[in-house]
This record gives sequence, structure tokens and C-alpha cells, in this order.
Amino acid sequence: MTKNFRVEKDSMGELSVPNDASWGAQTQRAINNFPISGLVMPANFIKALALIKSVAASTNGKLGLINQEVAFAIERAANQIYSGDFEHQFPVDVFQTGSGTSTNMNMNEVIANIANSDKNINIHANDHVNYGQSSNDVIPAAIHLSSSVAIEGDLIPSLDYLIQTIRDKAKTVDKIVKTGRTHLMDAMPIRFDQELSGWAKQLENNKARLISSLSRLKQLPIGGTAIGTGINASPKYADNFIIKINDILDNSYVVSENYFEAISSQDTAVEVSGHLRTIAVSFLKIANDLRWMNSGPISGLSEISLPALQPGSSIMPGKVNPVIPESLAMVSAQVIGNDSTIMIAGQSGNFQLNVMLPVIAYNLLQSIHILSSSSINLADRAIKDFSINMDDINNKLGMNPILVTALNPVIGYDKSAAIAKKAFCEKRPILEVAAELTDLSEDELKILLDAEALTDGGIKS
Repeated sequence: MTKNFRVEKDSMGELSVPNDASWGAQTQRAINNFPISGLVMPANFIKALALIKSVAASTNGKLGLINQEVAFAIERAANQIYSGDFEHQFPVDVFQTGSGTSTNMNMNEVIANIANSDKNINIHANDHVNYGQSSNDVIPAAIHLSSSVAIEGDLIPSLDYLIQTIRDKAKTVDKIVKTGRTHLMDAMPIRFDQELSGWAKQLENNKARLISSLSRLKQLPIGGTAIGTGINASPKYADNFIIKINDILDNSYVVSENYFEAISSQDTAVEVSGHLRTIAVSFLKIANDLRWMNSGPISGLSEISLPALQPGSSIMPGKVNPVIPESLAMVSAQVIGNDSTIMIAGQSGNFQLNVMLPVIAYNLLQSIHILSSSSINLADRAIKDFSINMDDINNKLGMNPILVTALNPVIGYDKSAAIAKKAFCEKRPILEVAAELTDLSEDELKILLDAEALTDGGIKS
């Protein structure tokens, strides 16, 4: 043994651990066994797990299940981790044992080590820090806790900010009429504020779906221990735990209604991920709308100009690309991919335990994080300051042959189709051709073909 390592023991024997590591033998075995990706559990998951350990120690101490001095020492050590200290002491790869036992023991060992260094007492990672717990109830609880905190603290406020930014932008462009498009082909006119209102409503609906899942996400299977029967946990443990954690978070967490469901399945994580995927789908629609409207500046639609943020090409001088919508599109793709992983992982609830918990936690929290940051980025760097290219919009609107749709009730579909075809072939305005081919006066046609008047309706609130 060199001076840089120490010997640690567990039930399987001895092995060497770096001297500067706060973890013990079981964590080191996991490090040795899973040199897979270099990806570690997210910081907010580690914080949630530390908080669970702190509350567990406090609860067990209150119930007289562990020595009060031991409980205080564990609580203090766990709170240090919860506050953000010792992040580098959690190196276990995401792709580890499916129950997350390696991460649970990593936490138990680090807390025990810190607590033992603070007090001249002998705190055991399993017997004290993990008292009344199992990886099988603690890790699912940490998934629910960290995800609900991230959704309420980050994602929902970020969506609110984006929605309000879109609605504020809509107010500044409420009189501007443009060519609508279906199948990427010219359609009836639409106002910019109407188009933006569609984006805002998509996101409002997505937020409502997400919020509807929080009541299930806030159910914690604490006290179910190994398989849901509560072995080695006091019957009073779970209720006291929930009271304490709600005091800390000022929130509405409850004990899971059925431990066997909560430990054997990850249906709630799958549900939440599905709502995150729906947000990603909406983001992808918005991103592509922005990219199309910004396309050009000469040969594209060129309806808007997004803020010029950086040079767009290493070889073509002067080129500027829609980098924020492109970033958003990639975020959407990642979240949709994460959801596919979570969906597959959710199917791995074999009998009494799901065995893909770490990858569910990692992907779920990553999706929440990148959707949150992308919401702010889209609002601040694309929606707020895009400008309207009025000349391009007005020229295209006046030449739009689909305006003839407004004449259908007056002259019939077939006559309208003939006008549209002639106007398109001769590259002439609809009003001019309609004046030639109908008995309607120019004043009547101006009223019937008024693009802004044709946009009335469509928004109920």
C-alpha cells in the first residue's frame, strides 16, 4: 500500500481507497466495476439524496431508533452535502447497479466519514446512516424529490417567463398581417399576434399537463424499504419523515399510497417524461417556425430577422444563422431521446423492483434542466428582439392567390379557382384579376379581399 491509498474493508474483503476520498470500500468497488461513461449522478439528485439522509437521521433520532448524538452528527454531515459541499465525492458512474445501490452506499459512506471526522464517535454507513432504509425506497424517493423540486423551482418559472415573453411580443405585432401557410404552401392571411398566441397556448397546455403530474411525483416511497413491506423501518418512521421534509421544503409531499407500486414501477417518472417530451415537441415546432420565417435573407421567406448573435460560417463572410432555434431543436431531440430511454427503463420493473433507476434519474433531470435553460434562452435571445421584414411580407401578401378564398361565397369555388390560377400564372395581384373576371366593383373587391379583416376570429380568450 502506497502513501496515497488506505485500506478499507467491507463484507467482501479489503481493497485500497485513495486517501483523499471520503467514500469507503463499497463505493470503490462500484468505481472499479463501472468504468463506463464518466457520467455521474446529477448534482440535484445528490442533494435530494443527502436531504433524505438528513431527514432520515433526524426522524430515527426523534423516534429513539439511533443514538441522538449519532443522529445529530449524520444530520450535520448530510446537510453539508445538501448545501453543495463534497460534490467531488460522488464519482460512481450512472451506468451502475440498476437499483442505484452503489450511489446510495456512496452517500452512506461519505456521510459516515464526514460525521466521524467531526465527532469522535463510530458511525456506521449501513447500521446508522442507512437505518430503516433501503436503496429500493431511497433512490425512487430521490428521483421524485429531485424532479419535483427542479420542475417547480426551475422549469415551470422558465415556461412562465417564455409564455409571457411571447405574449408581450404578440402585443407589439398585433396589427401585422402575413401569409399563412399549410403544407408549407400559401394559405389564408394570419396576423403575427395570432401565430404567436398559438405558441403561447401550446406551452400553457404543456405546463398544465406537467402540473397535473406533480401530485403523483410528490408521493415518496419512504418506509417501504426493500420490497414494500417496510422491513427494518418503524411503523412511525414514514409519517414523521414526511412531516420533517415538508417543514424543510414548505411543500406538499406525502407517503406513497402503495409501496409495492412505488418501488416495483417507475410509472410516474414515465408519465412526467412524457409531459417533458410534449414540451420538446412544442419547442421543435416553434424552433422550426422561427427558422422558416427567418430564412433568407434573399431566397427564403424572410418574414422576420432574428437577432444576429454570431458569425454563421467559417468560409462564407456575412452569413448569420438562426443559432437559438437550432440549439432549441437539438434540446428537443435530446429530450425526446431521453424519454425513449425512460420508457424502456420503465419496463424494467421486474417483480418487486425497477432495475434501471439511475438512468431514469439522470435522463429525467437532464430533460428538466435543458428545457428550463432553453426556455429562458429562447425568450431572451430570439423572441424578445426579432424584427418584422414589412416589405417582404406585404409584397407576398398582395400576390397571394389564396386570398381568392374570400370570394367563394360570392362567385363560387370554380370561378375563384380560375382567378387564382390566372393571377398566379401571370404574377398579378388577386384584386386586379378578379376585377377583370367578375362583375364586382373595385370597392367591393377591396372590402372582400381586405387581408386584415380576413384574420378576425380564432382566439377565444
